[in-house]
Amino acid sequence: MTTTSFLPRSAAAPPLDDDDLLSEILLRLPPQPSSLPRASLVCRRWRSLLSDPAFRRRFRIHHRRSPPLLGFIDANQGITFQPALDAPDRLPRGHFSLDLHDRYMTLGWRHGLALFFLPIPLQVVVWDPVAGVQHRLAVPPGFGFHPLENPINGTVLRAAGEIDHFQVVLVSSDGKQPRRALGRVYSSETGVWGDTISCPVPLVSMVHIGEPAVLAGDCIYWLVSASNIIEFDLDRQTLAVTLLPAQVLTSRNRHVVVMRTEGGGMGLIVVSDFIAQLWKRETDCHGDVSWSSWRTIELDKLLPPNSEKEPPNMIGYAEENNVAFFWTVVGVFMVHLESLQLKKLPVTGIAYRYYPFEIVYTPGIGGGHEGAEVVRHLWWTRCRQYIRRLFS
Repeated sequence: MTTTSFLPRSAAAPPLDDDDLLSEILLRLPPQPSSLPRASLVCRRWRSLLSDPAFRRRFRIHHRRSPPLLGFIDANQGITFQPALDAPDRLPRGHFSLDLHDRYMTLGWRHGLALFFLPIPLQVVVWDPVAGVQHRLAVPPGFGFHPLENPINGTVLRAAGEIDHFQVVLVSSDGKQPRRALGRVYSSETGVWGDTISCPVPLVSMVHIGEPAVLAGDCIYWLVSASNIIEFDLDRQTLAVTLLPAQVLTSRNRHVVVMRTEGGGMGLIVVSDFIAQLWKRETDCHGDVSWSSWRTIELDKLLPPNSEKEPPNMIGYAEENNVAFFWTVVGVFMVHLESLQLKKLPVTGIAYRYYPFEIVYTPGIGGGHEGAEVVRHLWWTRCRQYIRRLFS
């Protein structure tokens, strides 16, 4: 008869005692500003893990495709941050601000970076509000500036999974006849501008100076005239021109904004009076392009009524969160274009355009003056909420 000897074995460590496994769990906390500061209060061990810069870097990369809409930048008079989140994630008004001391045009915001154009001394500025760093780049040769003949437009972005380096894409026209669009890409990794890319454009001039671009898939899109869109394919390094749908071209009093559709394609928001129509572009297996209107939003039924019956003005679009900003005489509202959820923003006055600030923001935990101030703000906001509930 065979006897089996059962030797004592050390018990397996509980899952939360394994730092690697715990880090993987904490990576999946919601990407809101208060998530890491609140979790760091659990115990010293959690605080040590969450305050590690390497962990916060992984956290930002993990949530890069679903960043919260922290707020928006009002660039009409200076560059000022306006919060959009509710407590305890609401950041202080003006937390991110900048004074360039130059005449500038705002070209766009993406991935937590801003891009400005300085006509004099013919530079673009990339600003990282979180790091507090500016990068000034000379506009490449061939991109001379004239507001009508060859205006400059551009955008900034980070490659997938990248948080240390960025790319700047500039587009312009050569001012000659027949007119051609020009495009070049700067990489902070190499520190140089790429080759000039061009294509013919059937328009008098690129009249929409500073019209924000939309990144959909591997392509960047700008509305560059009343009837055309410029498409810059980052993967293929090509430029192309797309004509707006015929139904859009014939509509009156319209405001057209390029948007990102479900699945990462390119579409349009066409606002006319109190109606917003959503369009999407489709390409079949033969490469033929078609447009279709897939949703109509009755803004007069969605937005609060106003006595003047003045149509709303669309003043911004957040591509990562699929949110549109509308100015009305009774306030500024955010509308989620999929769920149609509505939220009024605590702002006053009339603005020409709001630039969304979409980023995974991880304020420092126990390190750095800025991080300590934000954590303190979020903590006291949470305490005030608790006190109100206690005495209500």
